[in-house]
Amino acid sequence: MQVVKEYVQRWYESGLAPDEYLCHGMKEGNLVEIEEAETGVRRTVLTFCTNDVLGLVQNKAVQQAAIDAILQYGTSNSSTSVLSGRIDLHRELEAEISAFKHLPHTQLFLNAWMAMQALMDAFCHLAIPVPGFQHTRETLILTDVLNHGCIVSAIANAGTRSGKLFGHSPRVRVRAYRHCDMEDLTRKLQRYVRPGDRILVVSDAVFSMDGDIAPLPEMIDILSDYPGSVLLMDEAHASGSIGATGRGIYEHFGILPQQVIERGVIPLIMTTFSKFGASVGASISTHVEELKPLLNVSPTSIGTCSLAPPLAAAALESIRQVRRRPEIVERLQENTRYLRSRMLEHDFEAIGETNVVPVLLPPDLNPKLFARKLIYDHGIWVSPIWFIAKPRIRITVNAIHTREEIDKLVAGMAAVREVMYKPTISA
Repeated sequence: MQVVKEYVQRWYESGLAPDEYLCHGMKEGNLVEIEEAETGVRRTVLTFCTNDVLGLVQNKAVQQAAIDAILQYGTSNSSTSVLSGRIDLHRELEAEISAFKHLPHTQLFLNAWMAMQALMDAFCHLAIPVPGFQHTRETLILTDVLNHGCIVSAIANAGTRSGKLFGHSPRVRVRAYRHCDMEDLTRKLQRYVRPGDRILVVSDAVFSMDGDIAPLPEMIDILSDYPGSVLLMDEAHASGSIGATGRGIYEHFGILPQQVIERGVIPLIMTTFSKFGASVGASISTHVEELKPLLNVSPTSIGTCSLAPPLAAAALESIRQVRRRPEIVERLQENTRYLRSRMLEHDFEAIGETNVVPVLLPPDLNPKLFARKLIYDHGIWVSPIWFIAKPRIRITVNAIHTREEIDKLVAGMAAVREVMYKPTISA
């Protein structure tokens, strides 16, 4: 542990450690009381760093659904789904997601990290050995270089089935392509695909640090030249936020999964509940009925408790709210356009196009200090990013932000920039 101690000491001395805040009680709209962990100082702030994009965490029907589920099922299922932990709420939630995403078969997971690892086990290694069945085809996985960590972690460990130090399945080869660069994806496929390969292309739908959208139509065009290839879209930041009714990237581009299937490409959609679903958890949806039982008996599924009743109930009611009330998605998209236009008016470099609004600061501005001053002087809470991506302020706007709150954010950021940034004037 000496190495750990020395490293963490240098980490703190270098100013790399994030500021930590504790939230107290329920938010009122976008106001939340936070406590600075280091000093114990409390303040009420206006938050622009929550992923509750539709404000459904505070929705009374969603809250009541979670309460009712506890009263009916208890707080935990206390077992894995495949043994004795599956409840009727799981079946209802899977059916609701399937209808929402236009794919008939859905499997639940505790989170996206587990969903991705389960997919690697199920797709690459066929979950469990079956006597008399010989699996001989290698898998080629292509991944966008800016994909979320859950994807990176899963494909980094895709070579061996979970729970095994050494595997006997055919090899899994992984190659990365440049961010949203379809020419590079085409080149990589042409270069690395071998006869008999099973092809899996994986991408975020909305990229969590850049706020941009994957070029789905071009991806489908490219993969249609490889019949039977699989395209997985991680819709963590797309569900509830893009598409006319919040159904995600396929709706955003006016495409139905069935149209992709008809072109010989197999669509998979990963949905997560922590952004639009007022809960936690994830799912994978497919039209291939046979994939679901393999996902269900993957080591990550069979070795972990199933989604707790109140979490499943909250996600279920949230999806129903989105389907019944598309106007909340419209409000989110209106707020996104308004915030981005106001940022442009004040000469902030806001990249991307979604409600994830990364603002690139001048290189000599420290995002951590910028965000800290925004809290101290203006009572506004944003997410500074400086150690997992190019330094930036990451803002997430939601459906219940008011224009006055957005104006306050922009004014506060402009005021902090005025104080902290002194551009060098060349002679």
